[in-house]
Amino acid sequence: MKIISWNVNGIRAVVKKGFFEWLEQASPDILCLQETKAQKNQLDPLVSDPDGYHTVWNSARKKGYSGVSVWSKKKPLNVHMGMGIPEFDEEGRIIRQEWKDFDLLNVYFPNGTSGPERLQFKMEFYDAFLDHCQSLREQGKNLIICGDVNTAHKAIDLKNPKANEKNSGFLPEERAWVDKWVSHGYVDTFRAFHPEPDQYTWWTYRAGARARNVGWRIDYFFVNEEFMDRVKDSFITPEVMGSDHCPIGLQIKKTRK
Repeated sequence: MKIISWNVNGIRAVVKKGFFEWLEQASPDILCLQETKAQKNQLDPLVSDPDGYHTVWNSARKKGYSGVSVWSKKKPLNVHMGMGIPEFDEEGRIIRQEWKDFDLLNVYFPNGTSGPERLQFKMEFYDAFLDHCQSLREQGKNLIICGDVNTAHKAIDLKNPKANEKNSGFLPEERAWVDKWVSHGYVDTFRAFHPEPDQYTWWTYRAGARARNVGWRIDYFFVNEEFMDRVKDSFITPEVMGSDHCPIGLQIKKTRK
């Protein structure tokens, strides 16, 4: 099984930039999109209900903002929106799907760059999400968590760590939360397979950053450590254009008989 996650920075914008051509070539079993920035009823049916995929949309109450979607070749067993916390759920940030061997959580974590209030909102979301995942694990579930976490964990995960120590996305408290998250038994799957530097998933549109690979790795696939033996590979595809983020992927081994 191949799962791909991509912050598309607007589904309507990326569709005009070769999205469906890419989708046909990549052919994921499951595709998790973040920052869709659209209500389902605003979309062309070819986008909202594409051939070959079952789609689920969780949009923000505010139009043109946030939003996540999951596209899958097979229909999931069950679908859940959000965490049951209204202040977070109204921003359309989480879809959880139940599959036979795991629950998949597609998440667009808040950005903390617009000021102290949003940074506090981001940190509160982080803590609530950890509690939510721990509750699911206590029910015996294996978890795959993907999406835009909006934080680079370690210095290796961005080009200019020193210059960004006081910027949201690389603040000590944000990085400390990722440390706490990992300490609870969630594995950063990409780093498990790829310890090399200069691997990024987001580049500012300014100053030709992408062409120079001046980027940040803020998009992740995490799994609970008990599920890690099912992970075959975790990868980044920086050559795929259309957004300021690139798609990332996870390969899952077949279930043992």
